[in-house]
Amino acid sequence: MENALNLDTVVLAENQKDIIILDQTLLPNVCKYLTLNNAEDIWEAIYSLRVRGAPAIGVTGGYAYYVLADQLTTTDMAEFVTECTKIMEYINSSRPTAVNLSWALNRMHSVLLAEKDRLSVEEMKVRLRDEANAIREEDIQISRNIGAYGFELLEQIGKGVGIMTHCNAGTLATAKYGTALAPMYIALEHGWDPKKDLHVYCDETRPLLQGARLSAYEMQAAGIDTYVQCDNMASYTMKSGKIGIIFVGCDRVAANGDFANKIGTSGVAIIAKHYGIPFYVCAPSSTIDMTMESGDEIHIEQRKPEEVTEMWYKERMAPEGVGVVNPAFDVTDHSLVTGIITEKGIAYAPFKESFEKMGILPVEKYVDKKKDQ
Repeated sequence: MENALNLDTVVLAENQKDIIILDQTLLPNVCKYLTLNNAEDIWEAIYSLRVRGAPAIGVTGGYAYYVLADQLTTTDMAEFVTECTKIMEYINSSRPTAVNLSWALNRMHSVLLAEKDRLSVEEMKVRLRDEANAIREEDIQISRNIGAYGFELLEQIGKGVGIMTHCNAGTLATAKYGTALAPMYIALEHGWDPKKDLHVYCDETRPLLQGARLSAYEMQAAGIDTYVQCDNMASYTMKSGKIGIIFVGCDRVAANGDFANKIGTSGVAIIAKHYGIPFYVCAPSSTIDMTMESGDEIHIEQRKPEEVTEMWYKERMAPEGVGVVNPAFDVTDHSLVTGIITEKGIAYAPFKESFEKMGILPVEKYVDKKKDQ
């Protein structure tokens, strides 16, 4: 089984014209890469979760902006800006909940707007390529930093700890290392025994089974003692005393610490609170949306009913014509969160004040801050 750290989730092709992604809908049984270079295919890959995980989607968004902008034939900068705006808006419509996508697209667009008066179109294309590559490289370091802070928590609990996670926030969800699974990778680098010192429990994460297919794949490939459980078994496992800490990723964090993650996360947090188990959210600062006061403002994507009634089954599982509720995410209240691990440190309640002390600003202030540096 290929170690997931050896897999490139999202990269720019050597020809500098295509995006290469690992098709995560086929894992763990098939490891296949897709080459993408048109807007419709990129949009579909993001929407269909061929590339998934908030940070990886952000990296894809950065590359999408560059690759599609590079195909524009105009030499007129005003026209170039207009067409790039259309590119940004179209790609952003593929996954409205994951803030990293809009963050990366806005970052690319801010470079264009800030430098359009001093560069030619061809020079701008090179500049955009460099910015997209920078987003990917920064994501790798961000994941390592989150992993290091998470590992400090594991050290406090002690070796032999049982760790629960929901969905997949590992290296497959980022450029490398991941967020919620990064502490385990860092533990291995520090010499922890993967069989004796680490025991990871992965919720299946219905209906798309990212925990069973992806997190379990990653952790087992790394040699870690790994277990898959149905989502409704989480309470049983927590009550048994096997779980010492819970790490989850997220797709958007509001200023007050409410956060959206894969559907079922809020239930895990509620149960963890009942049993007194520390519950940590692993969130790159780019995932924290300071323009949203609370999770009530987070848009929740409703997905196709077939994911519930037919996907993964040999025959249709539910009666024809039955109604289906299929939200992709739920919002967990900040009161259930022990801490939010960012690359800048661990934020504790009150979260808004903690974020501000870390220098995490509303998205619209990002450009101004960059200009001042």
